[in-house]
Amino acid sequence: MSEQHTALPQSRHLATDLPGPKARALQQRHSAAVAAGVSALMPTYAVRSDRGIIEDVDGNRLIDLGSGIAVTTVGASAPAVVSAVADQAAQFTHSCFMVTPYEGYIAVAEKLSELTPVPGQSRSALFNSGAEAVENAVKIARAYTGKQAVAAFDHAYHGRTTLTMTLTAKSMPYKHSFGPFAPEIYRVSGSYPYRDGLTGDQAAERAIDQLEKQIGAGSLAAVIIEPIQGEGGFIVPAEGFLTRVSQWCRENDVLFIADEIQTGFARTGAWFACAEEGVEPDLITTAKGIAGGMPLSAVTGRADVMDAAHSGGLGGTYGGNPVACAAALGAIGTMEELDLLSRAREIEALVTEHLRAAQANDARIGDIRGRGAMLAVELVDPETAAPEAALAGAVAAAARAVGVVTLTCGTYGNVIRLLPPLTIDDELLREGLTVITEALAAR
Repeated sequence: MSEQHTALPQSRHLATDLPGPKARALQQRHSAAVAAGVSALMPTYAVRSDRGIIEDVDGNRLIDLGSGIAVTTVGASAPAVVSAVADQAAQFTHSCFMVTPYEGYIAVAEKLSELTPVPGQSRSALFNSGAEAVENAVKIARAYTGKQAVAAFDHAYHGRTTLTMTLTAKSMPYKHSFGPFAPEIYRVSGSYPYRDGLTGDQAAERAIDQLEKQIGAGSLAAVIIEPIQGEGGFIVPAEGFLTRVSQWCRENDVLFIADEIQTGFARTGAWFACAEEGVEPDLITTAKGIAGGMPLSAVTGRADVMDAAHSGGLGGTYGGNPVACAAALGAIGTMEELDLLSRAREIEALVTEHLRAAQANDARIGDIRGRGAMLAVELVDPETAAPEAALAGAVAAAARAVGVVTLTCGTYGNVIRLLPPLTIDDELLREGLTVITEALAAR
């Protein structure tokens, strides 16, 4: 990775306990003004962020191993993104592409056609959030196929709107008390090698049998899957699973939708995770890392599929906002310039080596998995492999208390996930990992 200027010292530093006095004052305001359902993991409030460090209101510098949940892949203040946003904001902040279109939207769509592994000619539509992208992918699939049913998988996460919440598997905190849910959504078994012990072909045959018997290809518009499941536990399917399911879809006039919202844009060491198995989805949804922290998402797909929606059927007031489009071009340019695909693979090697060394001395580390800079540790009872959610939560909380932003995930709540910015320094990354593994060893 090329050298990148940073204005913020790339070192962890605790000027106060967490939270500090200014953070505690903000917590009081937070409690009084913000809905209780909007919770926060860290007991403090950010004021600056650059590469691998977040600085809070009390002057504490925290190691960032979350990237705002895989968003700030290029860092939270990448120069090319900051410059592009400022330049575009000085020209105009909004005009609505459906009213007075602009070049930035087209340029992003062209870049998506260049990068995404969609077969043949592709087209894109831009939106604001990952959930919007998924909703619109389903709309497009139904319009193209004339069918209604959509299948998702165990451990899936696709968003928090009514439709995407229905596609999501985990109840708490995403679905509990928020029903009724959307109709014509079905769930089938996926591939979880650590827990099901199946090969990719075996898991695929199980899923296909359920698709055929419980739904039927004649009713099924699309299958949607994360090539590496995110909130479900960073589950990497067994080799061959994605390929076989996508082949079945093509053979049965069912669209294959790859949800690459968390895995996309260099996160896994490739532009998109599905390309690792040579899978070419009919539709692909993207968001998170696409725009360096600005709200932008996309659906990219085969031209004939994307054009199935009638004129005016896709869009939204803010979809493809010009400032967000400028940020996306800056972020993607930074990924190319700094060769962040290679950097993600370097991070994978560094993190995996550290975690394997810890696993050799701690049988509670049941599985280490992921790809690129999307990696995870599953914590279990060493005798039964039962999920140890309380342990994962305690380790993450201990790390956060000393200034390392650490996230958990998993259907069972027992997975610690690592999503560092791809611009983080090796030394800082090692320090953050050491804090986590020492917190585990102390319990």
